[in-house]
Amino acid sequence: MHEQADPATTPTPNHMTPDEFRAEGHRMVDAIADYMRTVESMPVTPAEPPGSVLDALPDRAPENPEPWDDIHRDLDRLIVPNLTHWQHPGFFAYFSCNASGPGILGEIASAGLNVNGMLWSTSPAATELETRVLDWCRDAFDLPEAFTGNGVIQGTASEATLIALLAARHRARSADPHAAERAVLLTSTQAHSSVIKAAMIAGLAESPDHHGPDTRVRLIATDPDGSMDRDDLARTVAAVHAEGREVLMVSATAGTTGTGATDDAEAIRETLERAHESEHGAPWRGWLHLDAAWLGVAAICPEHRTVLAGARVADSLCVNPHKWLLTNFDCDLFWVRDRDALTNALSITPEYLRNQQSDAGTVIDYRDWQIPLGRRFRALKLWFVIRHYGLEGLRAHIRRHIAWAEWFAEQITTDPTLELVCPRRAALVCFRLVNATDEQNKSLLTRINASGEIFLSHTAAPGDGRHAIRFVPGATSTEFRHVARAWEIIREAAHKTAAGPANR
Repeated sequence: MHEQADPATTPTPNHMTPDEFRAEGHRMVDAIADYMRTVESMPVTPAEPPGSVLDALPDRAPENPEPWDDIHRDLDRLIVPNLTHWQHPGFFAYFSCNASGPGILGEIASAGLNVNGMLWSTSPAATELETRVLDWCRDAFDLPEAFTGNGVIQGTASEATLIALLAARHRARSADPHAAERAVLLTSTQAHSSVIKAAMIAGLAESPDHHGPDTRVRLIATDPDGSMDRDDLARTVAAVHAEGREVLMVSATAGTTGTGATDDAEAIRETLERAHESEHGAPWRGWLHLDAAWLGVAAICPEHRTVLAGARVADSLCVNPHKWLLTNFDCDLFWVRDRDALTNALSITPEYLRNQQSDAGTVIDYRDWQIPLGRRFRALKLWFVIRHYGLEGLRAHIRRHIAWAEWFAEQITTDPTLELVCPRRAALVCFRLVNATDEQNKSLLTRINASGEIFLSHTAAPGDGRHAIRFVPGATSTEFRHVARAWEIIREAAHKTAAGPANR
């Protein structure tokens, strides 16, 4: 038998004192500020081969405390040089994961307070601030009044799509216990991969390839512009009905990842309504979700409000401030019309979570609006960002990126070696070499990214499926001079690639 230890003399962990935390906190803020100032001088992507960081790290965790000097040294030596720098002014690849000073400070405050906002009672201010900030954004994006009080912050748009699907299935089951057995999910071939992943998690698809005419996930063809083809939608809905199945949910997109195309949500709903009325003599009670993760942010500018026109007929929609609204990852705004369908699909209340306010139904418990029980205080950073910049400052951020992309697209059209794949969509420009093979365009992208100054990505163009290069400004640190420099690099690389192997 072990002798019982004296509780008063048990070893004390190496906790930081408030003064120690203050000193190291100042040091870390200084390091982040230095990173923000110097990131432009670094290559956008690391040059080291896979496994370099892993090989440099010890095989085992340290048994004893290590000095913070060593931690900072390894942060500078191992981590920062081996990052893809999403905050680099030359990052034009994917939709940005932009950060800002106010957003970082909000993250620091959230981490320091470290509350779990799962219930109103576990952090009233966290819940009520989130409700208010979501309503601020509903108003800023000019969304329908029906979304007031029905917003929540998710981690990502992928989570929002899954939750929309679960809510749609629950509502269908409430009307017909066997509805889920006949359920079919529709989305376009240009929709984000998270739609199929949501179907996999929800049991509608067995794998990423488990979709098509004989399955419960149907991909609708697109028009040449990348938006959902209404005629193919009508044919698919007719085929679904002929099989004795029902369309549970349609996931439409406002701003596809590949080329920024937008589905006509109103036409989609009209098609579903007409088909269901013709087949069953009753309204369609399925769910229309609008994924506006990137492009929806532009609706903060009155002149770009049309990008969220589909919200008028959507049952749910999501927009990501962490993509283009200066709010650190992760922060997805998700709204629903039918709050009960959402919370009833996700709510479970064990005895240890019961409390007077929740039982009375007078408060919002956001644990019922998401997959996990616990939740971070994400609203705080968005609140900081909105208050620091004001709506006009946020609009200026969006407008200048769109203006720069417009300038960049004009340069493409004046260069004989390059062509636009599709019209510019907000800040996204897709281009390729004129009369070139996919291999030549891949070589062009490799040559561009090899510069280390800028980083671009690619996509398969809707219609012909050919290799296209994406250029999208979005980083907080980007200035017009970086866009102009990017054009110099791209133009030189394009001319060399078009000239042939002799110049490679």
